[in-house]
Amino acid sequence: MSILIKSAMILDAGSPHHNHRLNLLISDSGEIKYIGKDTPKAAKMIESKNLMVSIGWFDMQANFNDPGLEHKEDLTSGLKTAAAGGFTGVALLPNTRPCIESKNEVSYLRAANAKSLTQIYPLGAITKSCKGEDFTDILDMHAEGAVAFTDGEHTLWNTDILLKTLQYLQKINGLVINRPEDKYLTAFGSMNEGITSTLLGLKGMPGLAEEIMIKRDIELVKYAGGRIHFSNISTAHSLKQIIRAKKLGLNVTCDVAVHNLLFDDTMLSDYDTNYKVNPPLRNKRDIRALEKGIVSSDIDVIVSSHSPQDEESKKLEFDMAEFGMLGLQTFFPIIVKKLNGTEMYSLVEKFTVNPRTILNLPIPVIKENEKADITIFDPDMEWLYDARSNYSKSVNSPMLGQKLKGKVLGVVNNGKSFINSF
Repeated sequence: MSILIKSAMILDAGSPHHNHRLNLLISDSGEIKYIGKDTPKAAKMIESKNLMVSIGWFDMQANFNDPGLEHKEDLTSGLKTAAAGGFTGVALLPNTRPCIESKNEVSYLRAANAKSLTQIYPLGAITKSCKGEDFTDILDMHAEGAVAFTDGEHTLWNTDILLKTLQYLQKINGLVINRPEDKYLTAFGSMNEGITSTLLGLKGMPGLAEEIMIKRDIELVKYAGGRIHFSNISTAHSLKQIIRAKKLGLNVTCDVAVHNLLFDDTMLSDYDTNYKVNPPLRNKRDIRALEKGIVSSDIDVIVSSHSPQDEESKKLEFDMAEFGMLGLQTFFPIIVKKLNGTEMYSLVEKFTVNPRTILNLPIPVIKENEKADITIFDPDMEWLYDARSNYSKSVNSPMLGQKLKGKVLGVVNNGKSFINSF
């Protein structure tokens, strides 16, 4: 189906049309056939008051729970949810059953790409079952298409394994992704350690648990070299350490989960388990620091941290409920709500160009006669996020039932298009 995107602001620094409001014609085969002020005919037209188009959004961290936990999410529902959220590429965590720990699991995930609009980029596990004890065959997974290596939701607690991984991956210029958490300091914790956790009588998870692991990892990179990406940082001091490491010239990057930019730990006052995430929602001071880190570009990437959980995992006493929140479809509304007023391209860069650069992936361009890999959106348009518009199998989002500002109107990639009807 040919598509005319009418009077859209093009946000792509690699394009000759960057920061120009123009019409774009996408052909039936998914190619950008025309960019300019004329209005060619098409089977479908997309227009809105503040229409924008960028290269396709890329999520550097999501979990589709497939294989093994398909009752929470599977590849089909996950890919639909990602497209509805504006993403044409998604890096999937290895925390499945079995873990993504061999070339067979990597091949299983990549097999969906031939027919899919949103492309899957597998992250391979560093240790078997992500337990931090025995190495997986990293080079086999790399050859099969794994784009980086991580134990995902589990921290690489074994210092020797992390050291050897940093050394080993230098042969292929590979990337270690680590979510920093000292699991002994957070054991039995369920929310941020602070005034709110004390008032609620819940065991807290101190920011120190994150910060000392970042300090350890930075020292290892100083010693061994290599590339490391810190996933889901959540405190002001974590960010300070990463900024210092970058100034030293170390190959260090980081991301923040989008919900950690908006919600703080006071949201847990009524024990709503939809706000139970890991790393936990921190205090307002930490959030202000993270927001400044986005504006200053000290934080490289914003991720959805999409973590579907079935109702049986959430409808429990707070300390017994699973961690996790849906994030793909609410990603852009949170960006709009929290960072309204920030120059739009500097935000979009953090979920388009930057993640692809860090993962050494090709960067699309908005240009005539190029295959379209684009996201079409309007930061001013409102929509209702409810059971009808939610494409995920799960419902663990505190934003369900709300009218949200910031809408993805469609995505085009791999010769396919998705137009958001909600």
